[in-house]
Amino acid sequence: MKDLVVIDTNVLISALLKADTAPRQLFRLCLQQRVVPLMGTTLLKEYEEVMQRETLFVRSPLSGEEREGFLDAFLSVCEWVGVYYLWRPNLRDEADNHLIELAISGGAKYLVTGNTKDFRGASLRFPSLAVVTPRLYLTQRGR
Repeated sequence: MKDLVVIDTNVLISALLKADTAPRQLFRLCLQQRVVPLMGTTLLKEYEEVMQRETLFVRSPLSGEEREGFLDAFLSVCEWVGVYYLWRPNLRDEADNHLIELAISGGAKYLVTGNTKDFRGASLRFPSLAVVTPRLYLTQRGR
């Protein structure tokens, strides 16, 4: 069975900035349909907003058009999830609550982020959800 994962926006940015990295490898696995990324409305809006920030991608080897193509290809393999219940885990960064809500609503086993510390100390605990870095995800899954 393929892993269901939620990928934080910071991992998308990292994947677009450097080619031979764990974030890029994770997106490659998604595009090869070996991992199933979950997507919701709030995360999509966040991805699209970040993609518009040209200053973030000054060092990116990809042009704006190539980044758009990358995102379109990624979205084509995402499983769309409706979030109908807001869990409000009260994370350190409240703006990240939607990632937990998406993961729980979609039955994800992993939330992949570059900022795992932002998810520690939440009011609600979800033992079935592992919050991991891209490198740790790839290592744990033998990839």
